[in-house]
Amino acid sequence: MSWAGPDTFPATSLADNLDKKLLVILRDGRKLVGILRSFDQFANVVLERSIERIIVGELFCDLPLGLYIIRGENVVLIGELDPDKEELPSHMVRVNPADIRRAQKAERDATELKGTMRKRMEFLDLD
Repeated sequence: MSWAGPDTFPATSLADNLDKKLLVILRDGRKLVGILRSFDQFANVVLERSIERIIVGELFCDLPLGLYIIRGENVVLIGELDPDKEELPSHMVRVNPADIRRAQKAERDATELKGTMRKRMEFLDLD
């Protein structure tokens, strides 16, 4: 409760999430999962037992990072994970790091090819 009355948002401070498992999405699109150990006024955070979760289509891989410090300007979203629920849908398939890197490269190549084809087709003006 603040001096202005009851808080309308249930979790308005990271202090409520200390020692809890969080998902942090970074500006570059990476997804980190770990236990929040510390934070400051700039949203710099320290995650313990952190992993980088890489998802490509139906495949995923968790790369262990350990103790990880994240600069606040790179944080897009921080959310608490429910410990009683599965973190990922059951149809997701865990693969090893080499397989996920190959899948990432294939996805990047496909996106690049799509962009190249789009540029080549601009002259048609199909509208």
